[in-house]
Amino acid sequence: MNQYNQPKIVILGGGTGVSVLLRGIKHYTENITAIVTVADDGGGSGVLREDLGMLPPGDIRSCILALADDESIMQKLLNHRFTEGRLNGQSFGNLFIAAMNAISDNFVEAIKNVSDVMAVKGTVLPVTLDDITLTAELVNGEIVNGESAIPETVKKVGSKIKIVKTNPDKVCALPYCVKAIEEADIIILGPGSLYTSIIPDLLVEDIEEALLRAKAKKYYISNIMTQPGETQGYDLYDHVEALQAHLKQGKNIIDYIVANTGKVKKCFLEPYQEQDSDMVEVDLSRFTDCPYEFILDNFIEVKNGYIRHNARKIVETILARYERDMAN
Repeated sequence: MNQYNQPKIVILGGGTGVSVLLRGIKHYTENITAIVTVADDGGGSGVLREDLGMLPPGDIRSCILALADDESIMQKLLNHRFTEGRLNGQSFGNLFIAAMNAISDNFVEAIKNVSDVMAVKGTVLPVTLDDITLTAELVNGEIVNGESAIPETVKKVGSKIKIVKTNPDKVCALPYCVKAIEEADIIILGPGSLYTSIIPDLLVEDIEEALLRAKAKKYYISNIMTQPGETQGYDLYDHVEALQAHLKQGKNIIDYIVANTGKVKKCFLEPYQEQDSDMVEVDLSRFTDCPYEFILDNFIEVKNGYIRHNARKIVETILARYERDMAN
């Protein structure tokens, strides 16, 4: 695929899953826009958010590093996390973004400047510039405020998430994000934390509407493993149903569901099961009269004992499907 027919790819979400996929996408196109959730209030990002009144930089930092031109010493520097003193738990990359934010006109310009320094292939954008808090209502009726508190509370009380919302409930999308979605050739949701990374993007005003207007095919990439405190016990259908339940207009926004059907050795699976995480089961019989087309394959890659998506295989699969759709 040469530089003249590289499709415009937009990916929505945040966290490790999106970063892994971006590392695969950048080998095939530079027309990438990562639209990143900004609901994070834990760890180093939460500290900077509270102390400096800035948007949380953690997921944005991860996406910038994933799209950087090479795995250089600068990448190691930005990933360095302090282990002592008042900076204990804080990453240098977060501090770098905070400093760039202080000398820039706004947060979007700060991200662009950091991206320029890192020779990033593509664009990283916060889904909104509004200061938001993620709130979850559990099945037992309990209300949990704060993205970082949701999984811990779910595990503590043993009640699943019923629905998540943003506070304030009306949050304006960054216009650049809406434009990128409308002009995209391929739109990808996930992989990543269902309730705290993917769904929060969809709750932002105008994002769902832009997805409905967009002519691009939309791919939902399911997680390989369930997530304790969010999707424990969920199969593929449960993931899709939860996503659909948070759409205000109730209309389907997904064309393709990409899911893993591969297996891993027991020795790699056991550490996850000890943490109440297991592989996401795929039972297509639960999908009745569904509008989706399924792309099922072994999409697993194990690195240093961690079960991850094989990003290059997923991207190649999506691009092949894109070229097929364009030809028809």
